[in-house]
Amino acid sequence: MQGLITKSTGSWYQAQTPEGQRYDCRIKGKFRIKGITTTNPIAVGDVVDFEIEPEQGTGVITHLHPRKNYIIRKSINLSKQAQIIAANLDQALLVVTLASPRTSLGFIDRFLVTAEAYDIPAKLIFNKLDLFSDEGLEILQAYKAVYENIGYPCYQVSALEGTNIDEVQTLLKDKITLFSGHSGVGKSSLINRLLPDLDLRTHQISEWSDKGMHTTTFAEMFELPQGGFIIDTPGIRELGIIDIEKQELSHFFPEMRERMHDCRFNNCRHINEPGCAVLEALGDGEIEPSRYESYLSIYNGNDTRS
Repeated sequence: MQGLITKSTGSWYQAQTPEGQRYDCRIKGKFRIKGITTTNPIAVGDVVDFEIEPEQGTGVITHLHPRKNYIIRKSINLSKQAQIIAANLDQALLVVTLASPRTSLGFIDRFLVTAEAYDIPAKLIFNKLDLFSDEGLEILQAYKAVYENIGYPCYQVSALEGTNIDEVQTLLKDKITLFSGHSGVGKSSLINRLLPDLDLRTHQISEWSDKGMHTTTFAEMFELPQGGFIIDTPGIRELGIIDIEKQELSHFFPEMRERMHDCRFNNCRHINEPGCAVLEALGDGEIEPSRYESYLSIYNGNDTRS
């Protein structure tokens, strides 16, 4: 049987068949010795084959279908290992707040770099619009301008008051969408606005996973009535960049990527080389200093700070 992985607790997975049936499944040990170095060999969004175990009604996953993409981060406690957050995504939405809590530009940039590296279109959702003063709204517009100018769509919403939620609904139709962000940015409130019955379903998930498993570490997928799926992720405190070499980092900053071929040297690091088109654009105000600071931070290995 073939199924889409919609939930994961690390040891058990829920697979949904094309007909909508759901089965609790586990993996065979061989998945852990196939050279897969992530802490979770199967992720939400994966397509798998599985066999039903006689008399138990549960399944054993026998095959993982090739992924079209995935998004990954360093494991918090095991820095040399990685965790796949979700797979086979059409887009990723990062929920951002400028206060209560503040999402730093560095965190936003690391998320966007990761999405670029794994070929996942990314958009920014600025939440808690109801908390903004006039001065705060000016800062918000400045933040939006930074990212819209380099091609990232930005939306401003209030999950609390329902402001502009319809714009987000339109983005989601018939797509598999990852929602991510720091704890406390209102991601759950936003998703509950999009899926009003999710409170009940969240309760059911809690019952389903009440097997002493670590439900806070993995993503969960919810089907949308208008078509498509939302993948909700636990709040991310840190986002460690992994599997990106220093010499290719500039490829994942769009404003640097479009200028790097004009550099004098093919192996330009865009740090202090003569004839660097990126540094020239930075000096001319065509590249935001905050974005360049993020580039240097990641390049120098300071890539997990919030």
